Amino acid sequence: MMQRTGDRVEVSGAMTLVNARLLLDLGVKQLEDGAEVFDLASVRELDSASIAVLFGWQRAAAAAGKSVRILNPPRNLLSLAELYGVAELLPLA
Repeated sequence: MMQRTGDRVEVSGAMTLVNARLLLDLGVKQLEDGAEVFDLASVRELDSASIAVLFGWQRAAAAAGKSVRILNPPRNLLSLAELYGVAELLPLA
């Protein structure tokens, strides 16, 4: 689900309502431990809950005076973010 190398965390599998809370909590822990980058290249399934997870990570980073970057967002995540009008608010690279 998450594998860390340096300050980069690779997220894999699904980012859906079923596991959103777990992903949020795991990501916040990674941020607390110094991670700054989440790579979504290996995410294979997602729904609108994935947007909430990304915003949760962003809020947690901001609360700690840090920033977070999201690399390789899947095309369908970009489509959802555009549909909801929040693409420009997410730290997508």
